[in-house]
Amino acid sequence: MAGETVTASEIRGALARLRRATGLPVAFGGLVEYGRPRIRISELSGTHTASLSSLAVTSGNGLGGKAVALARPCAVTDYSSSRHISHEYDAPVAAEGIRSVIAVPVVVRRRVRGVLYGALRAAQPLGDRTVTAAVEAARDVEQALVVRDEAQELLAAARPEPAEDAREGGAAWEQVREAHAALRSLAPRIDDPELRAELLAACGMLAEPVPVQGGAALAPRELDVLSWVAAGATNAGVAERLGLRPETVKGYLRSAMRKLGAHTRGEAVTAARRAGLLP
Repeated sequence: MAGETVTASEIRGALARLRRATGLPVAFGGLVEYGRPRIRISELSGTHTASLSSLAVTSGNGLGGKAVALARPCAVTDYSSSRHISHEYDAPVAAEGIRSVIAVPVVVRRRVRGVLYGALRAAQPLGDRTVTAAVEAARDVEQALVVRDEAQELLAAARPEPAEDAREGGAAWEQVREAHAALRSLAPRIDDPELRAELLAACGMLAEPVPVQGGAALAPRELDVLSWVAAGATNAGVAERLGLRPETVKGYLRSAMRKLGAHTRGEAVTAARRAGLLP
């Protein structure tokens, strides 16, 4: 689940939003190939041909390659005649009939991870509104990559090395519990249902759920709150991490305690672990 495996639907969604916001008839884009200084155009929107499909654009070459090399948006009014870019890709661009083009890099942690393009079939300048909308679309993809990177790091943290002694084992389990809580709070931020389900399944690998007292089950938010309580967070800390009001956190915690037959926070955490709801 590395950042480079961001789903095609997220790129398609960003391209659709770019077209809606700008009125541009054509949009396309792709991600930097792992271990190579080039992007692969994987998604097309509004195109008439397949000439740009799977095109590999090397860093520094063409408009997109220039955007990758400079890590900033680049635009041309007439692609085929522009003196500000190289022309390795004139043939596929001409086959699609596009002329005025903007390329916006997708940058995460100062590293270019992809490029989104918007284009017109006429040679006319692209205004500030168009540039702003294209940049915002790229930010959407950046956020998706950031979330995936965070999920990857949390999953890695949830797989500690075998402990050499009891003290290390205890510290490792605390790390697992923190990762479990962070993964559960990260899941609601993800729009992609497949990725969200994958994250929640990973939570299930860390804690194998079984029915709790009386056959009742904790609601997702009750388990989110209890996960952070198990990691040592106060009610205020839980509220900050989950974007809830402290009173709401208390309500979820009381409900979880009631279902678990617990009278204190500590008893609730112990009961949830015994039931396999928490690691």
